[in-house]
Order: sequence, then C-alpha cells, then structure tokens
Amino acid sequence: MHVLKQVPILVLSLIALSLNLMPASAQETLTQRIERILSRVPLIDGHNDLPGQIRDIQTPEGDVGLYDLRQATSGDTDIPRLRQGLVGAQFWSVHVNVEDPAPAKQQLEQIDIAHRLFETYPDELEFAGSTSDIQRIFGAGRIASLLGIEGGHVIENSLGALRAFYRAGVRYMGLTHFSNTDWADSSTDEVVNDGLSPFGEEVVREMNRMGMLVDLAHTSPATMSDALNLAEAPVIFSHAGAQALADHPRNVPDSILRRLTENGGVVMQVFYPPYISADDSVASISDVADHIEHIRTVAGINHVGIGSDFDGIPTYVEGLEDVSTFPVLFMELARRGWTDEELSKLAGENLLRVMRETEAVAMRLQRERPPSTKTYEELDGGRTGFN
Repeated sequence: MHVLKQVPILVLSLIALSLNLMPASAQETLTQRIERILSRVPLIDGHNDLPGQIRDIQTPEGDVGLYDLRQATSGDTDIPRLRQGLVGAQFWSVHVNVEDPAPAKQQLEQIDIAHRLFETYPDELEFAGSTSDIQRIFGAGRIASLLGIEGGHVIENSLGALRAFYRAGVRYMGLTHFSNTDWADSSTDEVVNDGLSPFGEEVVREMNRMGMLVDLAHTSPATMSDALNLAEAPVIFSHAGAQALADHPRNVPDSILRRLTENGGVVMQVFYPPYISADDSVASISDVADHIEHIRTVAGINHVGIGSDFDGIPTYVEGLEDVSTFPVLFMELARRGWTDEELSKLAGENLLRVMRETEAVAMRLQRERPPSTKTYEELDGGRTGFN
C-alpha cells in the first residue's frame, strides 16, 4: 500500500519531465494532433464558391431548398464534409458573371442566396461580420460564415454601391476577376491602367475606411504593387499560390511576397492544379505544401493561410478533392516538422490578425475622414463601359 509514497519526489519529477519531452507522435497520433489544433483555432478557408453552385440550379435566383447540404451533394461542399474537414470559418465567394449587363443586381441576388443559405442551416452556419463574431460562432460549435466578392466590376464604378455591399455583409472584395475593371488591371487581361487608376486608388482607400479586406487575388502585379503602396491595412490574396513554383499569372511573385512582411497581409493558398504544378493537370498534396512553405520562407510564417477555391474549380489536387480533406494537408506539414504554433497560424490565426488590424484601422479612419463622395467620372475622366 501507498507504494508511491516510497518513490523519491525527484524520481517522480524526472518521470513527468520525460513524458513532457516525448515526441508528440508518442503521445498522440498525427490525426489527434491536428484535431486538437483545429479544435482550438478555427480553420478559416478564404474562398469557396458554393453560393454560385446554388445560383446555377434551375432558377436565376437560386433555390437554396434544392441543394440539401445535410446530405452528400454533387459538388465539393456539404455539412457532413465540412465537419469532417474541421472547417471553423468559411469565406463564401459571391461571384457573378463579368459579362452581365446589371452586375450590381446580380451581386445582390447572390448575396441574398448566401444569407438564405445561412438561415436554412442555423444550427450549422452563422453569418459573421467581424473577428469577434468568428470567435464566438466557432466557440459555439457552428461554422462562421463570411462573404467575399470576387470581382470589383459589381460596384459599377460607385463607392456608394461599395458601401452598400459592406452593409449587406461583404467583408472582402477582389479588385478584379479574370477581366479588368475600369479602374484596375487583372492578371489575365490586357494592360489598360498599368495597375490602379485614380478611382481604383480611391476604392482601396474607401475599403480601408470601411474595414473591408482588399483582396488582390486575380490582380496584375502592377495592381498588387499599387494597392500595397497606399493600403493602410493588411491585404489578402483569398486564393493564390507562389509564382516562383508555378509560373502562372494568377500566382504571387516573390517581389510582392516580400512586401507582405511590412504590410501584414496573407496569401491564402489555392488548391487548383494549374496554379500549383508545371504539369497543370496533376498536382499533389506535397506540391501544395511546397507552395505554402515557399510563401513562409519569403514572406514569413505570419503571412500564410488557406484559400481552397472548392466548388469553383473543375480539377483537383490528388487527396484534396473536397472540403473534407483539409486535415490531410495539415498532416503533411506536420510531417515536415511544422510546430503547433505554425500550424495554428496557417489555419486561422494569421487571418484573424489581419481582420483585427483591418477593423482597428477602420475605426481610426472613420474618425479622421467621412465616406468618400469621389466619382469615377471625376477621377478617371469619364471613361465608360466595362472590360
């Protein structure tokens, strides 16, 4: 009886110390380690096109009821797979056709679809408009749901429309999509403004004043550079990769990655094979991890995130075929020696920091200046027509 009392305290201390020094793999499996990390830090995916999938079903407005997320869907996303993938927060992309003659109307309908989606599954999804919302919703066991516009053409050259979209819940806007806007050059279109026009600069300033994240995915290097020259808050790339590893115009050059260190922004790594591998039809989880590690090497560990582009891509990385697979990527990085702190930053801590800093900048700027009343005609000389 009472054998432990006969063991010297020093011996017990050494045993406890040896247990603490044991490799994590000896104390828990790799799967358990990733589950532990993602139970504490929300895995935030920067880009998923599910609302667009729903919009395209049967009716122009999109019938949310026809796309049952409680069971397996034909796309990349449903609630069971989101749970399996340990997703804690999701930026749902509300993109619209750049050729639509009334893009603002179409954008409002797309935002409506997203909000109706959240209302249909209130026990699983909840709209988040701030950093504190994300943390509260994640803590309650639901998936924090944010909105991001893909393509600034939808504001139809109106800062008032931009502000209205923010009030409707949009928390980031990509300045361009595959085509230019009148005031910003895309990475996959002709050079017109060689970056941002004067009105484009005013758009970025007004986004900073509101607290809307400036998304530079899809923009040209000149647009990226111009935005970084005047941004007062961190920028994001909601879904992009490292151009040094895959020379595609959709990726981010090292010259821009180096500037993120000072700006504080984040590149959220995309999963689309043509942006990941020179052999654009085949890419592996290892290739995706290589991109993330390159961004970490050039910009720093505080500037990496995840932006899958699920439900917006026609081909997949082997092993990353839908929203259930995020933990597999984290396990690959863990095998490469990533610490819990580094994995936590990649998962969501970096993006949460960007949002907090953006919110703080907005509070300051709103004290310093009123909403801008500048017009496209005033600043850009009255050019008309959308590219």
